[in-house]
Amino acid sequence: MKLPTVILALVLAAMLGFALWGLIAAWRLSGDVPISLNGYIALGLAAGLTLLLGGGLMWLAFYSARKGFDDIDRDEEP
Repeated sequence: MKLPTVILALVLAAMLGFALWGLIAAWRLSGDVPISLNGYIALGLAAGLTLLLGGGLMWLAFYSARKGFDDIDRDEEP
C-alpha cells in the first residue's frame, strides 16, 4: 500500500477509537439510568430510521450524479 493510504487508514482508525472512547465515557458518566422496554424500542427505531435516511440521501446523491442531474446546463454561444 502507498504511504498516504496507510496514513489515512490510521487517522480514520484513530478517529473511530476516539469516538468509541467518548461514547463509553459518556455512558459511564450517565450512571444507573433505567430504560424501559419502550425506551429501547424507541432508541432502536430512531437509530434504524436515521441509518435509512442517511443511506437514502447518499443513494440519491450518487444516483443524481450518475444520471447527470448535477451537470451544469450551458448554452453554447455560436
